[in-house]
Amino acid sequence: MSPTALALVLVAAVVHASWNLVLKRAQSDAVCTAWAVAAGGALLLTPLALVLHGSAISGLGGLQWTAVAVSGVLHVVYFLVLQAGYRAGDLSIVYPVARGVGPLVSALAAIVLLEEAATTASIAGLCLIVAGTFTIAGGASILRGQWSGRTGAGLGWGALTGVFIAAYTVTDGWAVKALGVAPLLFYWLSDASRAVILAPWAVRRRAAMRAMLGRDWRPVLAVAVLSPISYILVLEAMTLAPISHVAPAREVSMLIAAFLGARVLSEGELWRRLAGASLIAAGVACLALSG
Repeated sequence: MSPTALALVLVAAVVHASWNLVLKRAQSDAVCTAWAVAAGGALLLTPLALVLHGSAISGLGGLQWTAVAVSGVLHVVYFLVLQAGYRAGDLSIVYPVARGVGPLVSALAAIVLLEEAATTASIAGLCLIVAGTFTIAGGASILRGQWSGRTGAGLGWGALTGVFIAAYTVTDGWAVKALGVAPLLFYWLSDASRAVILAPWAVRRRAAMRAMLGRDWRPVLAVAVLSPISYILVLEAMTLAPISHVAPAREVSMLIAAFLGARVLSEGELWRRLAGASLIAAGVACLALSG
């Protein structure tokens, strides 16, 4: 990976972990928050997207628009599932598990369903992700039957979130790399599609929307600004380096999120959760190397 691509990914990781912290602390109505973030992000990006790529919109074909629509749906579900996870569990559990499960599922599917060869690196990666998740969940205390409902909920929602992360990463990477859609243009169109998809449900929640905007407009605005920045940086990196290299490099954000959850949100168990996040990140890196 080039130094430029690596720098983009590392900055994106910091920004990504930061907006997840903000989202975790907001805890507003899920649909209203998802709509406001999507609509706000699309609105903020409109001038820049039109100036830089407005002329390219008319040249988009059926495949490009299909990718935009699929991306919009996947991101909507991902964002709603992520918020459910943050309501049910800790940031320092949900976030690293979500970031690790996608590569884990993809690798297992390739080995079991597609009969790809299991290399030493891929087996090591799978074992490290499982070990990291086990560590975050409580380690040896699980074997003694000390399992909290909040921990279990965090693991479950984190795993489900990871499945959708894997799905939209493949879709969006395909759009910017194979279909040649500019990252900023693609993200803007995807963001706008999310706002359109969620609009009917947001309208039905008018009272909740007014309450959210009155109480939590600052965190919503922060997520609307930071989320596009982090992901556009990743999409730009995908145009400079293979997706299989970019995706695992992003996972340094696990360590940042684990630290923020333990320290800023007082979720506790800093060293155990940092250790677990480190194991998961190392496992994702091994899976990338195995390809």
